[in-house]
Amino acid sequence: MTWTAPTRERRETPAAAGERAMLQGWLDFHRDTLLAKCAGLTAEQLARPATPPSTLTLLGLVRHLAYVERCWFRQRFAGEDVEALYVTEDDADADLHALDPARAAADHAALRAEIAACDAVAAGRDLDETFTAPGGRTLNLRWVYVHLIEEYARHNGHADLLREALDGTIGT
Repeated sequence: MTWTAPTRERRETPAAAGERAMLQGWLDFHRDTLLAKCAGLTAEQLARPATPPSTLTLLGLVRHLAYVERCWFRQRFAGEDVEALYVTEDDADADLHALDPARAAADHAALRAEIAACDAVAAGRDLDETFTAPGGRTLNLRWVYVHLIEEYARHNGHADLLREALDGTIGT
């Protein structure tokens, strides 16, 4: 049986809320959007570049966002000693192009698991809590939320185009 990415409904964004709820709401909305763009596609479709000569794929975006979530929330902000997802010293972009459709279900599950782990790390932490990022910059948790919202929003634009090119679906 061929694996197909499950349906994902997008949560509503808060219309009027405090800063923390607003940041979490928009991040959740963009997370849901990426997963919704993948819904109903087979592993092979998710791994197929849809707009040559670009090699960008929806599966690559799923893997990339799992990597980015872990990197910023868990490794950098929380200082957890967890290895990077997908990338290696030899291939810093393996998250985007070292794809195996046979692993699509596992990669999809890894993003969902990473989202849960990152939410757990950030829960109850003050948005003003700081950490030192690579290059010596002092950043705070608020910055991580804003950066992840930007990262998802940018890549969701790519996902829109990829999905439309794959099967004509728009507006998911």
